[in-house]
Amino acid sequence: MTESAGDAVHASPRGSDGLVLVVDDDPAIAELVAMNLRFSSFEVIVANDARSGLAAIERHRPDLVLLDVMMPRVDGYELCRQLRASPLTAALPIIMMTARDLSADRIQGLTAGADDYITKPFDLTELIARVRSTLRRNREMRDVSPLTGLPGNTRILEAIADRIATRRDHGWEYAVCYVDLDNFKTVNDVYGFYRGDQMLTAAAAALHTSTIGVAGPPPFLGHIGGDDFLVVCTPDQITPITDRAITLFDQASRVLYDPEDLARGYFEVLDRQGRLRRHGLLTLSIGVALSTQRRFTDHREVVAAASEMKSVAKRTVGSMVAVDRRKDPEPGRGPEARRIEGT
Repeated sequence: MTESAGDAVHASPRGSDGLVLVVDDDPAIAELVAMNLRFSSFEVIVANDARSGLAAIERHRPDLVLLDVMMPRVDGYELCRQLRASPLTAALPIIMMTARDLSADRIQGLTAGADDYITKPFDLTELIARVRSTLRRNREMRDVSPLTGLPGNTRILEAIADRIATRRDHGWEYAVCYVDLDNFKTVNDVYGFYRGDQMLTAAAAALHTSTIGVAGPPPFLGHIGGDDFLVVCTPDQITPITDRAITLFDQASRVLYDPEDLARGYFEVLDRQGRLRRHGLLTLSIGVALSTQRRFTDHREVVAAASEMKSVAKRTVGSMVAVDRRKDPEPGRGPEARRIEGT
């Protein structure tokens, strides 16, 4: 389906690979590009100048813009700069199209903020490939934690779903470890958010080092958000990953405390009534769900089980790993908790 910029508000239907806005003052080229995008499973909107292009972006919220450089009144470079200057469109993927193949022109387009640059006459197969590549990179970047650089929730759920599928199809067992920092809010309250971010970065580094250093197939590590992380690994990798992560985080976090807090082993914080309260230093509580014990059919079931075990781990002071030992269909042993002391 190809739409003009003045059509009704558009939402990409199920099965579409994305909504692309083509901005080109040559109607023949714009329609040729739109037709090929449509044949490649994209939804398309066409605008013939910068003004209608801006209106289409505001109205339809496309996933990507194919932008011609040479247009009357406002050219593609200026429109690209305007889009990058607005918070609402600063991250919108833009591919510039032009008949000018000079290096200076490409540099000007990239400097204006374009993600990619393709010259006319272009190979339509290459154009479609560039559109797909740019969209893929943009989606991956959106699903990465800006603080830790780790994959976010979408890729976390994909990783779990993939393990569920391989368990079903090939019998490969897996484990999901839900990691939480104990007393993290206290760090933000006492030291401020910058020190809190340093603690999160230290936890991410400890988990990353632990996962890349373990024997066997590569585990998956993601950042759910805040002070929550998730590791997908094999059952044999649980102990070496969690043991090392706890040790490394304990070592790295020591340099981030004020000396007096580290020396006494706890924070002293005034509550709302003005009373002095003690809060422990940061430790890791880790809840583990196992495919060897339960046959999960949905990623939500796995996350719920691991989250429940994380709550079990948090009942004890200090770093703790709580592994779900319940069996399906009859309940087996109760949750098993394994305490690990910090150094």
